Amino acid sequence: MTFRAIVLLAVGLAMDAMAVAGARGIAAKRLRARDVALVAALFGGFQALMPVIGWLVGRRIGPAVEAWDHWIIFALLGSIGAKMLWESRGEPDAAAEETPGRGVFDLRVLLALAVATSIDALGAGVTLPMLHAPLALSVATIGVTTAVLSALGLYAGRRFGSALGRRLDAFGGVVLIALGCKVLVEHLRGA
Repeated sequence: MTFRAIVLLAVGLAMDAMAVAGARGIAAKRLRARDVALVAALFGGFQALMPVIGWLVGRRIGPAVEAWDHWIIFALLGSIGAKMLWESRGEPDAAAEETPGRGVFDLRVLLALAVATSIDALGAGVTLPMLHAPLALSVATIGVTTAVLSALGLYAGRRFGSALGRRLDAFGGVVLIALGCKVLVEHLRGA
């Protein structure tokens, strides 16, 4: 897996975190550097942790399914991307909205959002060993990309309102589907 493909995967996975961070930015009365750092650290950290867990699973099952791993990668990335596209059509997540009695940057709320937005990265992490992706580089790229895009999402949400949120999910879904198709086509051409 090339670094470019890892970056594309990272951007695709980060879109839901960026959209949720944007919703936090919309709900916030003001943004402090501490709030931005907290969101970036939690969202980026969980987004980096989940692929490690997925990678451990994928490393164990990878050799057993090597003959058809390209189909698994295509199915996983395609289904994650399709899920993101489908969700981009609906109403905003209740979890992304203000929780009564808690602040926009309440640690418990942010932890729940960080876990919820990183579940897709767990599934994508399963594909990393099958793609022969370097774990440290992949995890660092996914974590840093998510942290940066989440911080930008906060500022964009504060600046531009709710117009971007669902479009970011749709964009991330398209990127993941395209990456899954690319892996499948490259393998079928090489076979």
